[in-house]
Amino acid sequence: MDAFKAYLITQDENRKAGGALTTLAPAALDAGEVLIRVHYSSINYKDALAATGTGKIIRRFPCVGGIDMSGEVVESADARFTVGDKVIATSFDLGVAHHGGYAEYARVPAAWVVPLPAGLDLFEAMALGTAGFTAALGVVRMEDNGLKPANGPVIVTGATGGVGGLAIDMLARLGYHVVALTGKAAEREYLTGLGAAEILLRSDVDFDKTRPLEAAQWAGAVDNVGGQVLHWVLATMKQAGTVASIGNAASFNINTTVFPFILRGVSLLGIDSGYMGFPTRQRVWDRLAGDLKPQHLAEVTRVIDLDELPGAFGAFIEGRVKGRTVVRVGA
Repeated sequence: MDAFKAYLITQDENRKAGGALTTLAPAALDAGEVLIRVHYSSINYKDALAATGTGKIIRRFPCVGGIDMSGEVVESADARFTVGDKVIATSFDLGVAHHGGYAEYARVPAAWVVPLPAGLDLFEAMALGTAGFTAALGVVRMEDNGLKPANGPVIVTGATGGVGGLAIDMLARLGYHVVALTGKAAEREYLTGLGAAEILLRSDVDFDKTRPLEAAQWAGAVDNVGGQVLHWVLATMKQAGTVASIGNAASFNINTTVFPFILRGVSLLGIDSGYMGFPTRQRVWDRLAGDLKPQHLAEVTRVIDLDELPGAFGAFIEGRVKGRTVVRVGA
């Protein structure tokens, strides 16, 4: 095995993080039972925070970025995987405390590796990536909690983001009446194209005046925003409604009351896609290859090469990205 290309994030003497393309020797690979030749990775908001130092994401330096990867097994010390197997690895410590997917090769613990399910190829797996897995996990958890299309509308906040857009597509495919909450009026056509039945603009809601309970509207909710928006979502849930809390694009704080929970029986589900283990992780990926596979995945995905990666993160930090970005690493 020869030296390989990677996007390495380092920290300077002023403790400022930043990344650059470099070449690594095989000895630089981290410990793990499975060596993967990476075909594709993706860019998530978390990746942009890590690569630019905007967020304190990296837990050890240096670290190859990229919390997602798909590729082919080159070596395996675990009997579950053999040379040539196509696999997915997302989240856990990838790209933050263990070398991640922005490299032509990665060695990872077998416990983080998922066999590529029939119905997905390696490119589609990264068009989904952590964003798709997170959205699907939210849907699965809400269904397990009793959500059905007959229960009523489902609202998705942060609708133009990677998780939001994929959640809309998945829910619409399953037959739900999906309402997209967004601050981007210009994206109406994009969101309806994904399957949203209604578009609700954030400017049409006075979140500052949310009462402990408002008119009941939603049977389910996928919240990517947090803060005042999540408070409003909880206050507007129907009886026995269920909310999947996925992100904190606006705030990680929430100032709410117990009334939605004790007077309407609302369930607030925390969606931890990062460390969700097996068999749930395999179950969700199998659903993503089947009935949860988005119908508009190609339309919401753009592709860049690894060489283009350094210039791609700024748009994520500035909120100028919609849909998904796949990084072609070694395909």
